[in-house]
Amino acid sequence: MPQITGTTKLLGVIGNPIAHTFSPVMHNAAIAALGLDYRYVAFDVTPANLATALAGFAAIGVVGCSVTIPHKQAVMPLLKDISPLAKAVGAVNTIWNAPEGWHGTNTDIPGFIAPLKAMTRDWGETTALILGNGGAARAVVAGCHQLGCRSIRVFGRDAAKLAAFGESWQDIQLGRLASDVPVPVELYVHLWDELGTFIDRENLLLVNSTPIGMHPHTMDSPISGEMMAKIGANSIAYDLIYTPRPTKFLQLAQGHGAIAIDGLEMLIQQGAIAFELWLQQAAPSDIMRQALLEHLSK
Repeated sequence: MPQITGTTKLLGVIGNPIAHTFSPVMHNAAIAALGLDYRYVAFDVTPANLATALAGFAAIGVVGCSVTIPHKQAVMPLLKDISPLAKAVGAVNTIWNAPEGWHGTNTDIPGFIAPLKAMTRDWGETTALILGNGGAARAVVAGCHQLGCRSIRVFGRDAAKLAAFGESWQDIQLGRLASDVPVPVELYVHLWDELGTFIDRENLLLVNSTPIGMHPHTMDSPISGEMMAKIGANSIAYDLIYTPRPTKFLQLAQGHGAIAIDGLEMLIQQGAIAFELWLQQAAPSDIMRQALLEHLSK
């Protein structure tokens, strides 16, 4: 690892909690491999301090940040410019510092679909069931549409927030935002207790976009083993969480015959795109992947 000097520039990730993040592992490995005078740091920023933190980062010249739970939507009003895709999706996961203020975009969408596009599958026969309706779920909805999923169903516990989620996508379909972004044709929202009506179908893509099961609550799952036992044939369970590996959610899914995918490849792919935005050079994604795998094996 290169020595920290008086010219070393900062990158980072902001979230709350943030102790679980592996982003510094992969980004600092990439930085070292390229011999750059940068460091990538995790910043635990509470929602109440988000605006103050961004102002402070700008003041000390932080070059850019990844944005994770719970800030992907809350950060948007604090940005000077947002890419059309991130604006349409309604969530930002990558920001960078420009002379006129912070800019933001969403790299979660290509990151999410990367391991899915590598699979041989007729996505037109697949129904996506998305658990959660926060900022991460918005990227998943857009990714499922890009894949061409037959229908997309989002599940949450707050009826008012679910209704707002659905209406926000309808606004995009009506052309009130940029028209050159992926938008779902068949998007439905459901309360959590309706999940049992759909989970027993074949060719499902079941995605956990909630933080349930994340370290330190590693024995938790967003759905029970009894519910998971109903999962239909030829289904995929995808957990955006990448620690622990596998999560309880994925253990249950595998136990009932589903293909399991965790969030590690999504982390790598979205991070590589962000790296290129910040530093204007190609990211060594193979080195980023190897660093994460070595860290996980310890």
